[in-house]
Amino acid sequence: MPSEFVKQYFRVDTLPHIWCEGCGNGILMNDIAHAIDNLRLNQDKVVIVSGIGCSSRATGYMNFDTLHTTHGRAIAFATGIKLANPELTVIVITGDGDCLAIGGNHFIHAARRNIDITVVLFNNSIYGMTGGQYSPTTPTGEYAMTAPYGMIERNFDSCKLAEAAGATYIARGTAFNTTQMIGLLERAIQHKGFSFVEGVSTCPTYYGRKNKKGDAVDMMDWQRKHAIDIKAASRMKSEFLADKFLTGEFKCIDEPEYTEEYQKIIDKLQLQEG
Repeated sequence: MPSEFVKQYFRVDTLPHIWCEGCGNGILMNDIAHAIDNLRLNQDKVVIVSGIGCSSRATGYMNFDTLHTTHGRAIAFATGIKLANPELTVIVITGDGDCLAIGGNHFIHAARRNIDITVVLFNNSIYGMTGGQYSPTTPTGEYAMTAPYGMIERNFDSCKLAEAAGATYIARGTAFNTTQMIGLLERAIQHKGFSFVEGVSTCPTYYGRKNKKGDAVDMMDWQRKHAIDIKAASRMKSEFLADKFLTGEFKCIDEPEYTEEYQKIIDKLQLQEG
């Protein structure tokens, strides 16, 4: 029988989910639900938005007001929701292709505006739902259905892209380290401004198999061995960090938030008209 937690935060009639065995997306989705539960948020005032892709199936399973929108447009829909009702907690669940390829412009401009939404990127380094094509985060030299001789393009570091675009909260976690990921999500949701959290996921079906990464356990173990918290990394020698990637909280600053600044314009005009 489903636990009380599952009954509260998931649509049990839609389970079990359709993600492949070993996919990390279910773990990351569960982390989001735990973060919301830990913050004691009112479920009726939480809206979760997704676009198209493996990650975006999450909105079909989560027991909130949810929108499963069009490819790359989740952040645009989320922006409209937040502007219409700034009291809502708006969370976007997106993938590396959905967010950084077709949705790239929406991503950078929402970050630039510093609108108070939380974007959670499930990064499995591949287009999983459509057959294993390479994505903007597929590492250079790796293989995909559309890169049978190896990826020659440079891949995005999504957190650095968020930094350049002006996001005021930036963090990265993994499907392996759920405790860290839940904590990062809690702080992202509480932050007043554009929050971006990358969740490093696993795709043994396409990315793992194509690049001989082993099964899901092997891919999780790789995360365990190669993810280094940014605070710990600051005390390590550079040669030790050569094949590692950083996790943790990278940025948290306060800047004027878009919906509040927009409301100031409305208030000013109403005062003039009055």
